[in-house]
Amino acid sequence: MQLIRGLHNLKNHAGSVVTIGNFDGVHIGHKKIIARLVEKAKELGLPSVLISFAPTPQCFFGLEQATLSNFKEKHALLKQLGLDEHLLIHFNQKFSQLEASEFIQKILLDRLNIKHCLIGDDFRFGNERKGDFNLLKSLSKKHGFSVEDTKSILCNKDRASSSKIRDFLKNGKMDLAAQMLGRDFSISGKIIHGEKKGRSINFPTINIPIRRKISPVLGVFAVEVLLDEKTHQGICNIGSRPTVGGVKILLEVFLFNFSQEVYGHHAKVVFKNKLREEVKFDSFEALKQQIEKDEQTAKNYFNA
Repeated sequence: MQLIRGLHNLKNHAGSVVTIGNFDGVHIGHKKIIARLVEKAKELGLPSVLISFAPTPQCFFGLEQATLSNFKEKHALLKQLGLDEHLLIHFNQKFSQLEASEFIQKILLDRLNIKHCLIGDDFRFGNERKGDFNLLKSLSKKHGFSVEDTKSILCNKDRASSSKIRDFLKNGKMDLAAQMLGRDFSISGKIIHGEKKGRSINFPTINIPIRRKISPVLGVFAVEVLLDEKTHQGICNIGSRPTVGGVKILLEVFLFNFSQEVYGHHAKVVFKNKLREEVKFDSFEALKQQIEKDEQTAKNYFNA
């Protein structure tokens, strides 16, 4: 899959099959859309193109929300699905003022030469969100392309959506989130140096930067960590660490029976079960006692 960063890097196409959206988390609904996109592209003998935005329109307009995947995670997930191209459009003030009809003409028609478009009937685009499925449909015959409505995918009677997954994660419903994602929720990144306060109570941790303004998960979890092609079990705290006066959200993992130096290594933290909310303790000793309980609870979970 080719990544095209920005419209200035987009070469004119002889034809394409396109879908548009944020695709946060690349959940089972997204995968269904992309599978259909790839199928239609092969049928027409044209490249499949997925358009996403950075930052997302919601973030640009100040409607901050937790993201299920940062860009690297999302791109890695998309690469597995057989797409030909991922067009990443920089969403800025100029682009936000582009009228819906201009978006269709200048990008979809002039640059991508669109022949088929898959889009949800609730998707909105263009200045003041005036563009929608009906506008595309009305222009399709005139400009020689077809439009296909991407039907909602249900999971346990709920519509598969990134917002629903955020709700599940926020409320510690990891199994339901995993079913809708099609995999366990995870956060990946390079291990960095922390303040090493955990070592003082015999619970050394590996630390991974969140790289998102708002975390979709907070609290203490039983986790599996994929590190150097091996899977380790442990407990993870993701939060501000109020006991030590922390403010910034950090991800810290204590791995069972592990003592290696792994700074700079890439790790994937897979969230299996929420143990409790983050709590401010009166002392380091009280924190240590609670971590010991968390360790045992997590081990009981994994053994079960």
